[in-house]
Amino acid sequence: MAQPHLDTEGPIAEAEASASRSSTAQEPLGPLGPPLNRRSPFLIGLSAALGVAAVIALVQLVPAAADVLILIGVALFVALGLEPAVSRLARRGLRRGLAVTLVCVGFVVIVGGFLAVAVPPMIEQAAGFLARTPQYLQLLGDRSSIIGQLDARFGLQQHLQQALADNSSTLISGVLGVGLAVLGWLGDTVVVVVLTVYFLAALPGMRRAAYRLAPASRRPRTVLIGDAICVRFGGYVLGNVVMSVIAGVVTFVWLLVAGVPYALSLAVLVALLDLIPAVGFVIGGVLITLVALTVSWPVALATLGFFVVYNLLEEYLLTPKIMGRTVEVPAVLTVVAVLVGGALLGVVGAVVAIPVAAAVLLVVQEIVFPRLDRS
Repeated sequence: MAQPHLDTEGPIAEAEASASRSSTAQEPLGPLGPPLNRRSPFLIGLSAALGVAAVIALVQLVPAAADVLILIGVALFVALGLEPAVSRLARRGLRRGLAVTLVCVGFVVIVGGFLAVAVPPMIEQAAGFLARTPQYLQLLGDRSSIIGQLDARFGLQQHLQQALADNSSTLISGVLGVGLAVLGWLGDTVVVVVLTVYFLAALPGMRRAAYRLAPASRRPRTVLIGDAICVRFGGYVLGNVVMSVIAGVVTFVWLLVAGVPYALSLAVLVALLDLIPAVGFVIGGVLITLVALTVSWPVALATLGFFVVYNLLEEYLLTPKIMGRTVEVPAVLTVVAVLVGGALLGVVGAVVAIPVAAAVLLVVQEIVFPRLDRS
């Protein structure tokens, strides 16, 4: 039986002719068509099916691409932190490309100069620590020393020997793992640096593209809220870095005055830990106090007092002065956000938790609460 012939040339030719007539200089792809009927059963079913498919795809793809997504998030976070400097240069008449280049070069020079100055002494101090390790082990057996008294009370030497005996193979594999981890960190650092440069160059276009996703009637308010969120992110990143540098410098001066060994290495450790909000400086203070025990009890107690006083000064003096009203997050929400962010994404999650919480709090205050008040 002969199959019926479908004549498609006529309708297609008619559509092509209509397309050529509708293409103009202002609208080369033609005007928009009428909106679809949102009450159509077919459209409702199709939207529901696409929504379910999108959720399933996200559930399967996000865990598989978690490492890449974290690197992208870190690069975007750093780009938002450097954006205020780029915008300031752009407002002074520089092209954005030149402003991005100057900021990136300045950032690399500062970090490279710090590493060039700090790394050689840190390596020397680390070598000195390894050289003095036998002395520390001897102190464990000396009941007249502080470490010996702690060993007599808590059995530190026995626990250390048992841990080394039980995990000797783990230690060997751990050394190899550290080497591989360093290579991985270097690769991740290069990726983050490259992405940060691209994000800085394309950030205005990315913001405009994101704002166009909002309906035209709500777009002005979306722009204002989005810009406020970007300001909070940028202010937090810059302020957090400045306070970490101050914490490292002040800690270095104190350790030199108190005579605690390995002052530079410990100060750099405190500066890095201080990047983690709420808990980082506390962890650094505990570690430095334990190192100060190798000197004497009075030095350890004085070091502990120094960290307590500085933590109060940072909380009530430095933070309001440096960050001002940029990031306003209640103390309880800060701790909860850091704990949740750390549990989800580790150190990266803990670092970005506060600006994310500030952004969510701004959306709730400006959108959710007003709508609930009017309902």
